[in-house]
Amino acid sequence: MKGIPCMLDYLLKNARIIDGTGMTSYIGSVGIKAGKLVKVNGNEAARQVIDAAGRCLTPGFIDAHSHGDILLGTRDNHLFKTNQGITTEIVGQCGDSMAPVNPQYLTEVQDQLSLGTPSFPDDMVNWTSFARYLEYADAQKKTTNVKMYIGHSSLRIAVMGMENRPSTDRELDTMKGILRESMEAGAAGFSTGLIYTPSCYADEKEIIELAKVVAPFNGIYASHMRDESNFVVDSVKETIAVGRQAGVRVSISHHKMLGKPNWGKQKETLRLIHEANAQGIPVVCDQYPYTRNMTSLNACIPPWHFSAGVDAFVMKMADSAFRDQLKAEIADPATEFDNYYLNAGGWDGVYVSSAPNTPQAEGLSITEYASLMGIDPWNAFFDICAKNHCATCAVYSSMCDEDVCEIIQSPYCLVGTDGITRAWHEKGHPRATATFPRAINYFVKEKGILTLEQMIHKMTGLTAQSLLVKNKGFIKEGYDADLVLFDFDRLRDTATYSNPNSLTEGIDYVFVNGQIVYHNKEFTGHYSGKMIRHNA
Repeated sequence: MKGIPCMLDYLLKNARIIDGTGMTSYIGSVGIKAGKLVKVNGNEAARQVIDAAGRCLTPGFIDAHSHGDILLGTRDNHLFKTNQGITTEIVGQCGDSMAPVNPQYLTEVQDQLSLGTPSFPDDMVNWTSFARYLEYADAQKKTTNVKMYIGHSSLRIAVMGMENRPSTDRELDTMKGILRESMEAGAAGFSTGLIYTPSCYADEKEIIELAKVVAPFNGIYASHMRDESNFVVDSVKETIAVGRQAGVRVSISHHKMLGKPNWGKQKETLRLIHEANAQGIPVVCDQYPYTRNMTSLNACIPPWHFSAGVDAFVMKMADSAFRDQLKAEIADPATEFDNYYLNAGGWDGVYVSSAPNTPQAEGLSITEYASLMGIDPWNAFFDICAKNHCATCAVYSSMCDEDVCEIIQSPYCLVGTDGITRAWHEKGHPRATATFPRAINYFVKEKGILTLEQMIHKMTGLTAQSLLVKNKGFIKEGYDADLVLFDFDRLRDTATYSNPNSLTEGIDYVFVNGQIVYHNKEFTGHYSGKMIRHNA
């Protein structure tokens, strides 16, 4: 044992220590000094001693898939993340990141990101580089550590707006230059959202060439794939092929099988992931422990209709003939896009979670809202999109328990919220508020398919190793003092689909970089979270 400082900042005694490795827990003590973990015997002097008897002490939870950059530094975002024990989040997912920004296309990128925030900082117009964005981000009050991908849609908008076409060689070179500068400044890699505009307009060449840019930096390619339903197997193959051809690590976002006809296909997708790893291509996926997914309501609409921007699309929706065209396309299984309407089994399975200009629709299925308004469900859907300028969210009943349980058991599956955290007062999806305690309760307590040690490993150490988060994820001497102390018996995810923003019960302390940021469901006023530079 190395020399112990004469006075620790904190000593946590008699805890059930689950160290993030997946190994059997043990009773012991942990010290904290100057933001780092210190090996102790439990008798050392400390400024504060916490008797943790009867409770679990784990590394801080790492959210492998977060959209927290969109609401960075706000109390709402602190609540969503910290209440469930998250101490580090990997943001800039699904092709959407808050930088880079081209002032010429500021409106377009804000329309793109409006799913995750009701407002934008005035300084956003200046985020023409990731380095400039980091100046802003470093100054924000944070209760988590944040590591960020550059989003492909944001990158594309900065160079070519919302154009529905492959990039030219010059445009691709410009994107590559911006991405290279971002990686030099500390970005973790880049992400795609291949069901969303304008990321979906890119051909495979563009994706591979951009992925090659992050390879020398040991960057990661994270992808919301082109399809998570009828063509999910082909999409996994495409995503792995990018990793193979570009020589980069791959992270498959929120892996799931959407739509009843596709349930069970994870047997093949997981086989492909395991095969890729055996071939030396590092591939992981992340997952949230729910059978309903969530995204924008306009994800039910074929993406090519947004190529001229949201304003133009909303104007066209005033035309009944255009609505008839949309209805025919959406209702036809032959229309080639990841069809969320069909995945949910129709309007009965589509629940409006956020629609600020039509609040009476929130919490209702499209069918229920249509009945309330005395109109056809299709027109109810179109009206909600138009009146809210497509800044709406919806929850979709599209998955099954069996698939969710099989995916989490893969040794290459991590835990991520995919949480949309627009505002605490708005209805969303419980994954934004409670993914991590839910994973423990669902997979360990209810299903019994993982031990607590295995579950914590997926939420901490495995994520840190897979996504290259240095000095985090383990209770180990010299590592950053990111910790969660909770009572396993009292741990309860109170968030539900009807009441999605509700605080977790049973989490007593959350430490970030050696400071207590959250104690007994209250913030302490410490903002010790940091922006993490990749390879720093």
